[in-house]
Amino acid sequence: MRFDAASNPYARAINTAAEAGVDERAAFIMRTYVHLAGAIFAFVALETALFFTGIAQALVPYMLGRGSWGIVLIAFIGVSWLADRWARNTTSLPMQYAGLGTYVLAQAVIFLPLMAIALQYDPNAIPTAALVTLVLFGGLTGIVFLTKRDFSFMRGILGVLALASLGVIACSLIFGFSLGVFFAGAMVALAGGYILYNTSNVLHHYRTDQHVSAALTLFADVALMFWYVLRIFMSRR
Repeated sequence: MRFDAASNPYARAINTAAEAGVDERAAFIMRTYVHLAGAIFAFVALETALFFTGIAQALVPYMLGRGSWGIVLIAFIGVSWLADRWARNTTSLPMQYAGLGTYVLAQAVIFLPLMAIALQYDPNAIPTAALVTLVLFGGLTGIVFLTKRDFSFMRGILGVLALASLGVIACSLIFGFSLGVFFAGAMVALAGGYILYNTSNVLHHYRTDQHVSAALTLFADVALMFWYVLRIFMSRR
């Protein structure tokens, strides 16, 4: 769900980042990336806690059971939609933070099987994939900030590609075939496209009170890219 600013008189009274003054825009961007950094640190802390306490080891067999992974993915999509809706709430800041926190927790849980496999077979893949993800994210973010280009024209293309990727994933679950490294590479490229698109939205289209929602969106892009970069590094074994 995407919030329609035109339907809310309160929203119309608040500038978008492109319309705001220099100081207001800079403050909004700073708040957005501080919250993004907080979400990443919270994800790392949750993932560590889940493995340290043994909760991850208890959950992973059930998540990877026959037919279970499809249910997990559907639940994740539903929780993600709800968290995004909460984060876009225009009247309640606690609700916005509840949305961001819920989404970070959902990501931490859905990453458990991948992390468990990586820790068992190639522990070095995790920090390497994290570093590559951060470098790619930083580079793509820098492109947007330096060029100040509006990448909103990519919305339709990215939407079609995202639906196609979901279709391929659904077919892999139904028919039991492996997606492979080439699909992972294509998904890294798709995540890169979303980083360009959503970073430009932060600069041009988000309102200056939407830093929590903007951080959630960028965190989703980082998580998507990290997932498939990690898959690529794990495929080398």
